[in-house]
Amino acid sequence: MADLRWSLLTVTCVVNMASAEMFTSLLNGQQVIRVEEKLVHHLRTYIDQELQRLEDIRRFYTKVSDLHTELYEDAGTSLTNPLVSFTLIKRLHSEWPNIIYSNEALENTQALRSSYEEDKAELPKLEDLQGAAKGLMRLQDVYALQVESLVKGRFQTVTNGKLTDIYIPGVLVPLSGDDCFLVGKVAYEQEDYYHSVQWLEESVHLFRGAGGEWRPENEGTLEDVLDHLAFSHFKTGNVSNALSLSQELLLYDPMNVRVLQNIKKYKKLLVGSSSRWNKVPKRPTSSHLQTRDTYERLCQTQGSQPMHFKNPRLYCDYFTNNNPGLLLLPARREVMSLQPYVVLFHDFITDSEAQHIKTIARPGLNRSVVAAGEKQATADYRISKSAWIKNTAHPTIQRMDQRIAMLTGLNVDHPYAEYLQVVNYGIGGHYEPHFDHATSSSSPVFSLKTGNRMATFMIYLSSVQAGGSTAFIYANFSAPVVENAAIFWWNLHRNGKGDEDTLHAGCPVLIGDKWVANKWIHEQGQEFHHPCSLNPDK
Repeated sequence: MADLRWSLLTVTCVVNMASAEMFTSLLNGQQVIRVEEKLVHHLRTYIDQELQRLEDIRRFYTKVSDLHTELYEDAGTSLTNPLVSFTLIKRLHSEWPNIIYSNEALENTQALRSSYEEDKAELPKLEDLQGAAKGLMRLQDVYALQVESLVKGRFQTVTNGKLTDIYIPGVLVPLSGDDCFLVGKVAYEQEDYYHSVQWLEESVHLFRGAGGEWRPENEGTLEDVLDHLAFSHFKTGNVSNALSLSQELLLYDPMNVRVLQNIKKYKKLLVGSSSRWNKVPKRPTSSHLQTRDTYERLCQTQGSQPMHFKNPRLYCDYFTNNNPGLLLLPARREVMSLQPYVVLFHDFITDSEAQHIKTIARPGLNRSVVAAGEKQATADYRISKSAWIKNTAHPTIQRMDQRIAMLTGLNVDHPYAEYLQVVNYGIGGHYEPHFDHATSSSSPVFSLKTGNRMATFMIYLSSVQAGGSTAFIYANFSAPVVENAAIFWWNLHRNGKGDEDTLHAGCPVLIGDKWVANKWIHEQGQEFHHPCSLNPDK
């Protein structure tokens, strides 16, 4: 359920980057790229200063080395020259200490650190790293991506026993052993050993391939990965692998008492019952486990279900809704489903209008929340940022409302409809299966005191290269992201009861920057626009 902070601004607040969550919105990622560009400049300055410092040291070394090669071969004779004696004494008394105890290296390092500290507040936090790692694992699961391919920068799944590219990026960005370790470590710390095993296996492979070489930017080492992977295998029931990895770890740390004790325990467990301790890891359970298979299958189709769309009752047309304002320029309507009734209006907005809406929303974006009883809270099953915009914020918003009213025939004035909610999705950004209408009388949806959410009108403000479809779980179809189009459906039956067939989800964004705008229209105020049915069962 969406964030319902009704005391909204016309969006004049400023993004607080210190608390901004990069993983929940790609907008923050774009801002952080600019911060890293500054850090690259600072590092270049540091390198130049260090190179100059080392060049000065090299020059001093060459000068002294040449003296010992050319002048001091006959020390007794050379020291008879008072100039030689003086420069030797001066060098040993002053120049060598100046080189040895120079603060220049420390000053260069401190300057780099000061520059970093100035930008530190704008950099990703631990929560961002964890959120980004969870996003990768979510994409792995929903789109059945192969971890081995992801590590190479490819987005591949297995189809009929063969690797198939879901998306081919223009530039491959392979992951390092340390990258894989951090993803695996996030899973490990959540006791999600199904994912930790897969990512840590890749990490071990990469670290071994590099000869176990450690780099200063790395957080982990081969020993760290072996330690985490061995325990992950043990927790998934694969004691044989846990034993062999622990024995390898012992080669690097022979006196590690904990590892020695683990090896002893693993050997004891394997005696006479090796088959019992060699299990295949199982995927973690989910809050929507009973619909997970359907949800993921629909996401994987990315809005392409030929059998569904062969239904002769589905059609496309030019739609006026008997509204004079649409007679000269009717809407291009695509009926995607009859139960629930779902339609897609192509070219609902222009590129410039979509850009205006995103620009207005940017300063007010905050982490999206869901209903938690009578309150709202953030949740892992909804990863995005959202902002609420009053219709008085800009003429574009007013035009949107007028257009929605003409197409739906409904009253979209506040409080009979909510303000426009603009949403930007983050890394693997998604919204797991949910209803837009309230399913509890204590829901904050009723805070407007205009009844439940009768209908949803969602506008696609951007395109994506892969993923991001809207999946209708029980209706068994998904609608792809169509830039500048809008999708509309009824949440309630005519009798006011919720339509369970509208259970839907925002599939994770695989590649792209997904922006949508939601307009939720409530029951009250529609008495003459969409009257209740006289049939209580309709």
